[in-house]
Amino acid sequence: MKEKLINITSKKNVMVNEHLRNHTYTHLGGKADFLVTPETYEQVQEIVKLANREAIDFTLLGNGSNLIVKDGGIRGIVMNLQKLTSIKTDGTIMVAQSGARIIDVSREALGKHLAGLEFACGIPGSVGGALFMNAGAYGGEVKDVLESTIVVDREGNLLNLNADELDLEYRKSNIPDNGYIVLEATFSLKEGKYDAIKATMDDLTYKRESKQPLEYPSCGSVFKRPPGYFAGKLIQDSELQGEQIGGAQVSLKHAGFIVNRSDASAKEYIDLIHHVQDTVKTKFGVNLEREVKIIGEDL
Repeated sequence: MKEKLINITSKKNVMVNEHLRNHTYTHLGGKADFLVTPETYEQVQEIVKLANREAIDFTLLGNGSNLIVKDGGIRGIVMNLQKLTSIKTDGTIMVAQSGARIIDVSREALGKHLAGLEFACGIPGSVGGALFMNAGAYGGEVKDVLESTIVVDREGNLLNLNADELDLEYRKSNIPDNGYIVLEATFSLKEGKYDAIKATMDDLTYKRESKQPLEYPSCGSVFKRPPGYFAGKLIQDSELQGEQIGGAQVSLKHAGFIVNRSDASAKEYIDLIHHVQDTVKTKFGVNLEREVKIIGEDL
């Protein structure tokens, strides 16, 4: 399999038994049998077709920001699109490849005096991940500015889809259900004034840095906002801030975050998530739904 992947991409783009903790924001995760980083859309298509022909497991990693990989790692082929990072602008239209950080896209928009992506200036994920979960913050979301996308389907076909074909809802799309791999996104923005756009981004950046525990590895906000509540407030009112299992801890800075405080295992991190969910359910009768995705195998 290694040689077949190298033939599609190149030797530098194929890693064997690679520790996935080196590729996730939480610094958690076991090994991938094969980690491949394609550089073109055609390579992505050919890797998907290869996995189908060989009947080998296939997993898209993204940039690992809103993800927990279990300690046993992932079997088969794991694809990371970190080398697809082009961002291009034509008037008020911006086209960004899926491996580009959505933060960098928002900064590029600022530089072009384009408004609409200010909300994304503190979201750590990739463009592909942002579409995958209709990422949002501070009242804005991908749905507000997305015009279209190019994806690869489960058979390796290239599809051009309009935004309304993705069923975008709060922290949700049909991308995972359809098995789509996002290759690029086209955003429709508006002309604005540089100083006004920058002031909004500076304000949101200050709010993020002052409230979020950026000093420790984490997956970002762990839970979706339950209707009528705030997840962090429920966790705080359940007296769970500072609660720790092994090296995983409910953040003292923001209760909605769980941080890898000290060489945590994925099991410890996941066990703490379950403990928070159980405690909040018992105290307030509210089900906290995970925003973070959990993949891979147990040890």
